[in-house]
Amino acid sequence: MQSATDLPLPGKHDLDTRMRNYAIAMGIRTLAFVLAYVLEGPARWVCVGLAVLLPEIAVIGANAANQKRQRVRGRGVVTDQRRQLHNHT
Repeated sequence: MQSATDLPLPGKHDLDTRMRNYAIAMGIRTLAFVLAYVLEGPARWVCVGLAVLLPEIAVIGANAANQKRQRVRGRGVVTDQRRQLHNHT
């Protein structure tokens, strides 16, 4: 039996959360660029590495959150059942 607490959050809330998390990641990336300019030695290279990797991490995180929401709604299950139907006929 499902209850109201099992339902996924509205799409607007999900989008707002993902956008906020992406903006935070890009803010950290900007800070890493500034620190890479100011710092020297290994700390500079750590900041450069963060600045390079953060966009990819942020995008992967946003997409993973979207896939999780779709599985909760059952879309992933329907797609798998359709594939099984088409593969066995």
